[in-house]
Amino acid sequence: MRLLFYYILLLSVYSLGCAPATAQTTQKPVLHARHWLAITGKPLGATAGARIFQEGGNAVDAACAMLAATCTMWDVLSWGGETQALIYNPHTKKVIAINALGVAPTGATADFFKEKGMDYPPQYGPLAAVTPGTPGGLMTMLAEYGTMSLQQVLAPAMEMAAGYPMEEQTALRIEKNKELIKQWPYSKKLFLTHLGEEGREAPYAGEIFVQKDLLNTLQKLVEAEQHALKEGKSRKEAIYAAYKRFYTGDIARDFVQGVQEQGGLITMQDLANWQVYIEEPVMTTYKGIEVYKLNSWVQGPVMLQALNMLEPLDLQAMGYNSVKYIHTLYQVMNHTFADRDFYYGDPYYPPAEPVKGLLSKEYAQSRLKHINWQQNDPDVQPGDPYPFQGGKNPYLHYLQNWHTRSTEDDKKMGSLEGNFQFEAFPNSDIYSGTTSIQAVDEEGWVVSVTPSGGWVPAVIAGHTGIGLSQRMQSFVLEPAENPYNVVEPGKRPRATLTPALALKDGKPYLSFAVQGGDSQDQNLLQFFLNIVEFGMNVQEACEAPNINSFQLKGSFGNHQSQPGRLLINSDTPAYVRQKLREMGYTLVIRERTSGPINAVYFDWQHGSFWGGSSNHGEDYGIGW
Repeated sequence: MRLLFYYILLLSVYSLGCAPATAQTTQKPVLHARHWLAITGKPLGATAGARIFQEGGNAVDAACAMLAATCTMWDVLSWGGETQALIYNPHTKKVIAINALGVAPTGATADFFKEKGMDYPPQYGPLAAVTPGTPGGLMTMLAEYGTMSLQQVLAPAMEMAAGYPMEEQTALRIEKNKELIKQWPYSKKLFLTHLGEEGREAPYAGEIFVQKDLLNTLQKLVEAEQHALKEGKSRKEAIYAAYKRFYTGDIARDFVQGVQEQGGLITMQDLANWQVYIEEPVMTTYKGIEVYKLNSWVQGPVMLQALNMLEPLDLQAMGYNSVKYIHTLYQVMNHTFADRDFYYGDPYYPPAEPVKGLLSKEYAQSRLKHINWQQNDPDVQPGDPYPFQGGKNPYLHYLQNWHTRSTEDDKKMGSLEGNFQFEAFPNSDIYSGTTSIQAVDEEGWVVSVTPSGGWVPAVIAGHTGIGLSQRMQSFVLEPAENPYNVVEPGKRPRATLTPALALKDGKPYLSFAVQGGDSQDQNLLQFFLNIVEFGMNVQEACEAPNINSFQLKGSFGNHQSQPGRLLINSDTPAYVRQKLREMGYTLVIRERTSGPINAVYFDWQHGSFWGGSSNHGEDYGIGW
């Protein structure tokens, strides 16, 4: 009878859709550390960070080593991709933003792609590439905030380029995309180590994967640094000498030749003109907690907008993942993402994004008034933030005809729940195992990075060994869709990549990041609420079931929108599912829904770090 009583009690708790958050069991344990933590998307990548820490480096040095290692391992990124970071400097008590996103090259205009019959720039191939940002981002972070030489930080990656045992996820990704890879000669030579063999042509898991060309490129960077040091240059100046060799020297010439011979547009001038920006991040407060994100050149402010909308609501009373909570999150996210889809773009190019208005608490209150609390609204529109920053909206005429969906989108919806592939996740591997980087140390440095770009299938730029970015596809060609994000030479596309940092009482509180395309700030929002509102620890919050909206305009492929599509966890009670269907939702049900989140919680009471490492793929953390 006692067992029956507890069984009935357990069922009653779950029937409310709000089981106690702290009662759940995690698949991975919390990582506890006192001196440092290194967390990223692959065990070998985390080991590279641990190695740098053990050699005396700080968190910036370790983050750079992990970035170099994961690029070399093709962990859904490579050296030709882009790097976005937030860094907490313990000496200034400030959060710094690193903008190392590449730009559209010469000739990449809206008319250029329209003349090719395209609605958006392509997903793959040499015309999908923006200029490489990761090398510059890594060297800038290291020069400005690290302590080690480039040679020390690149050592693990260079050893891996000389040959490392490939992980199964990467090997399977290559095999899955081998027909695309065969279109590009340097990619075919590198990736298809069993070309022409019956059955499998990609490397096998555990096979030693050698990248001689990439190793040669990395050696050239170290040579430039060492030559500058011998000439009496400082550590910082020597690292920037390597930077110069990459973007204006022989590496640049080889890179451009490799791109152009395969039909790409990038020029020497494009590389020379590109630069890393060290910026002020954007910030909002949520119940006294300062939450920092990157500016409108990525989707980061969308999480801050959502927090502003959610702050006055009693989320705890709704219950974790109850019908009301899920509906509230979905509608709030749809409103903030509609703003993203219309107003976000490169702040270094006109027109100026209305970021001040978008992040206004008063604007958030005005947006709440438009929410339908009873049913899903499939036609959520962007708002008008201009009055909240004392201005007048110059694009109201576009908003009058702006729609989330089209007739073509409706045709693609389908009728079977869960039976579709959504382009917010352009490659399912991105959602199941990918890279974010977290590094912290006892001195107080905190680094949160979301690097990406140049994922498999990538075009290899000649004999450099560098895979090209595919970020061009995030631009639009029509100003009516987003007047701030129309492709233009020298301009950054509005990307999805979005690390996060939070401070409480003037000290680091959370450092967290995730990948997964348009799902990133949806997952990070819920991770944050899991801790702040529902009392989860950092690992529980990484693994906890959550939801994703597909109603936004995707940032990849044909920028598809699927109004009412809702990703929920397979553990969601049947009655919750049924009620959501009655409210106009079409459900996509998955066993894992949290996204590959990696994070650090700062335990100031005990003077330690709590690390959370995603249970989605091969994410891994090491601490001491």
